[in-house]
Parts: sequence; C-alpha cells; structure tokens
Amino acid sequence: MSLAGRVVALAEGRQLEELAQLLAKEQAVVLRCPMIGIRDNPDEGHVVSWLHDLISGQFSLVILLTGEGLRRLTGFAARRGIQDRMVHALGQTRLLVRGPKPIQALRELGLKPTWTAAKPTTEGVLDVLRTIPLEGVTVGVQLYDQANDTLERFLTQSGARPACVLPYVYAPAAETEQVAQLLQRINEGTVDAIVFTSAPQVERLYAVMAERHLAVDWSKTRVAAVGPVVAEALRRHDAPVHVCPEQGFQMKNLVHHLRNSFRVS
Repeated sequence: MSLAGRVVALAEGRQLEELAQLLAKEQAVVLRCPMIGIRDNPDEGHVVSWLHDLISGQFSLVILLTGEGLRRLTGFAARRGIQDRMVHALGQTRLLVRGPKPIQALRELGLKPTWTAAKPTTEGVLDVLRTIPLEGVTVGVQLYDQANDTLERFLTQSGARPACVLPYVYAPAAETEQVAQLLQRINEGTVDAIVFTSAPQVERLYAVMAERHLAVDWSKTRVAAVGPVVAEALRRHDAPVHVCPEQGFQMKNLVHHLRNSFRVS
C-alpha cells in the first residue's frame, strides 16, 4: 500500500517543502496548513552576549536541543562577524545534543557532538547529564520556544550554573480561518492523515479550537508525530497518535512509517 491518492495535511512550517516533496514522491495529495512560523529572538543583545560567553570559554558544556537553534545562533554570529570564533569555540567545548537534528546542524559546521541523548527528549538529556560531573561548572543551554524548567532545575540541583539562550521564537503562521477550515475537513473525513513535527504546532491547533469553540473527530484521520516530544504534546490533549517512529526522527523516516501504517490498516 502506498500513499497514492491519500490526502495528507502538513502542520509543518520550517521544513514544509521538504516534507511535501517526500509525500509527492509517494503520490499523496498534500494539503498545506503551516501552523507555526519561526523568528529570530528580538532580544539580539542577550543572544550575542551568550555567544561572547561561549567564545571566551565560559562554558564547560553546551547543550543543544534543536538544529534550528544552532542554525539561528550561527546566523546571529555571522551578522556580528564572529561566526568563525563561535565555531572554533564549539569545537573546543563538550557538546550534548538531544537528537539527530542538532547533529546535522553541527555537521554543517564541521563539528560533531560529545554525547547524544539516546531518547530525543528532556529526559534523554538528563540521562546523559547524570553521568557527567556538574558541580561548579557553567553549562550553556540552547532553548527553544520557552524555558525548560525541568532541565534548568536539574542543572541547578546538580551544582551547575545554567546559562540559557533562546535563539528563536514561534509565531502563528496560519490564519485562524485556515486552521478552522482544516478542522472542518478532518471532521468531514476528507483528510486521511495529518503530520505534526513540533509540539507548538499541536498547541496552535488546539488554541484555535478553544478560540472558535470547535471540536475535532480523529476517527477517520491518521495522526502522525515525528517523535516522542510531539507525541506527548498530542496525548496531553487526548489526541490519538497512530504513527510515531521509535528512532530516526527525520522527515524521510516519518513518511516511511506513515506509508506502512496504511499498509497494515
């Protein structure tokens, strides 16, 4: 069973075209509704200050949670003329990454991580941190979207000093009416699958539902999550998760699992 003729809605913003092309190769009918846009953090001064701390050797360890975050940091550094110094500093610093996307972003800079979390989640990062002496060290932490209280609390309780940076922020990318129309199509049973690739996409969908006093019927739509973080966001809203790769949290692997899910249905 292929995805030929299946209507697949995409909630992706950053990599929508990559995902759309992969689905097109499977002859799926792609329905675009990007939920989230990404912007550089408007507090440029804070980001640049963090970069200077990195370059000056203030961090004994840097935690990279997303590939997008590293690319945004590189963009800030390039605009300030300090990209080469930033890359050199990262190469001299122990690096812990949450999953494959920051690994790819490091590879683009000619770098590789010291540690990779076995699970691309905060808990997976904590599992690695439990094996590292942290007393008295300063840890640079690249966040995304908002504070990570669990991670920051663990570092503090372990005697470390977390130094956090937020390179980018999310902004709604789709008009409320577009999201409402997508929900209507799902409820009509004309969307075979919807693909979520970040937790903020899920929150955006349910925010529109609350704003418009709408409900969603998932009974005729396959719900796909790129990995466990997104799956958990869906489950918090009591949404089903029909497809979630256990490893290899990348677009190609996600499409592969989505195709297979229809084969066994």
